[in-house]
Amino acid sequence: MQGDLATFPLPILTFLLSSVASGLIWRADLGQVWANRFFASFFLVLAVGALMVGLRFGYGVDQFIPLQRALPLFAGPLVYLGFACFAVGSGRVPRLALIHLGVAVLIVAVAPIAFADLLDLDVIVALSYLVYAGLLLRLWGRGPNGLPHARIESATALRRWMLGAFALLVVFALADTAIALSFAAQRAGDAMSLISAGAVVMALGLIVVIVTVSKGGGRFTSQVTVVRTKPEPDADALEARTRALLLDTQLYLDTELTVDRLAKRLQVPSRALSLAINQVKGMNVSQYVNDFRLDHAAKLLAEGQGSVAEVMDQSGFLTRSNFYREFQRRFDMTPAAYRDVAKRGQSGI
Repeated sequence: MQGDLATFPLPILTFLLSSVASGLIWRADLGQVWANRFFASFFLVLAVGALMVGLRFGYGVDQFIPLQRALPLFAGPLVYLGFACFAVGSGRVPRLALIHLGVAVLIVAVAPIAFADLLDLDVIVALSYLVYAGLLLRLWGRGPNGLPHARIESATALRRWMLGAFALLVVFALADTAIALSFAAQRAGDAMSLISAGAVVMALGLIVVIVTVSKGGGRFTSQVTVVRTKPEPDADALEARTRALLLDTQLYLDTELTVDRLAKRLQVPSRALSLAINQVKGMNVSQYVNDFRLDHAAKLLAEGQGSVAEVMDQSGFLTRSNFYREFQRRFDMTPAAYRDVAKRGQSGI
């Protein structure tokens, strides 16, 4: 035995935190079951990798070195597929997963023959990180309209997390390359320092993920800011049709509503719908739909029907924070204050 847990605790801590994050993500409400599976598997890969590092350097267990080196090949595909679910929809996900994960499996299968020198495999791993970082950046560059299968109020938050994942993969590529080069140069001390520093950063990042998922119930929501552009000739008509559909059906109360589902009801492309709302109303589809939800909530509050939490649930909002933020944006006061003002107006005070 080369050490004990007290000597090298950081990878074990990363293993525990990654395991917790994986479990939380698996049970979270992301709006796409496939996304849950891919993100949870990504954190599971981090957990298993950290455990192997801890066993290797803390206890001298080196039988798993080839697997430890190859396992990161699945990190990039898994995190990319998690976000891609919101772009392509559930029907196309299995084929997409077969392609991206199949390549990783193939590389692992031929690694003992093609990459006898583990440094060569480390180069492939680093390239994998960079390739999938590039794919994430391309997906992010499509804008909120590029995630039509995300819940309407979630697209912007997903894009923010996508940027975080892009940065994480780039850091992984640089760190893994530096560690591999240190071992190749027989500078084990430098490699250990890099591993320890990486474990600290990883632990802090995992804590942020765990806290965020726990507080938000696993839901991605955020406020959206957009710039209004000059309307196209058909934009006004499409916005009017959208308004009529939402009012007639109260579709805005559906918490699972996405831009894609709304566009299909209108029989138009999702991009056309997003552009029409932006051009006519100067807002994202998220804020547009939320305004209908807020009008509904305001009516319930004025009528005194239920608590603020019950009104939130009955108005189509997923989280308390998003409900309060959007209500403040629209009415410049909290829901409770709005109810008090409405009561005073009804009583003639």
